[in-house]
Amino acid sequence: MTADPFQCRCVLCHDYGDRDEADRMDLTIIENVQRHGWHVVMVPEDDIGPGFAYTIGLAHTHGAPELAMFGLDIHAMHRMLNGVGEKCATGAVLADSQRHPDVVDGHHVALRHVDLRWYRIFFGQAIGFYRRPPFPVLQVAWSDADDRFHWEKQAEERHRESQPQLWLPPSEHPVGIWTTEL
Repeated sequence: MTADPFQCRCVLCHDYGDRDEADRMDLTIIENVQRHGWHVVMVPEDDIGPGFAYTIGLAHTHGAPELAMFGLDIHAMHRMLNGVGEKCATGAVLADSQRHPDVVDGHHVALRHVDLRWYRIFFGQAIGFYRRPPFPVLQVAWSDADDRFHWEKQAEERHRESQPQLWLPPSEHPVGIWTTEL
């Protein structure tokens, strides 16, 4: 269990009376959470913006925060999120401001707490599973080839724009591709 007490209100822990209305995606998420401990939702890059991926089920299964990544190939993010998920499964406690060197081809990732105001924009399937926020979410931010993170001034503009800064409230986020839908 994480340091913050999390009471799971997911569709596996509570019968909301609508299980017979679950669609194929809902059933796939439920099956993966039951079988593997979590599911990874992959949202591919499109005309609106870069792709992203996030977990559903880590909080239910391991009492750990859900994880989200942005701006890389969705299949690569799927593998990386599964790698971090495996750390949770073996007892690692993941928390805001941690850095992990062994997730992205030898480069560091940093974990950052996601502000609740971003949930409806990015984590709709997780809201459907847990039925309501809050459930804990950490953004898994990846560094560039020089191990700089996208919030650092020295990072190239392309890298700064590749990932949102979801620890900031939407009203304080730098204007760009991640705020065009607000």
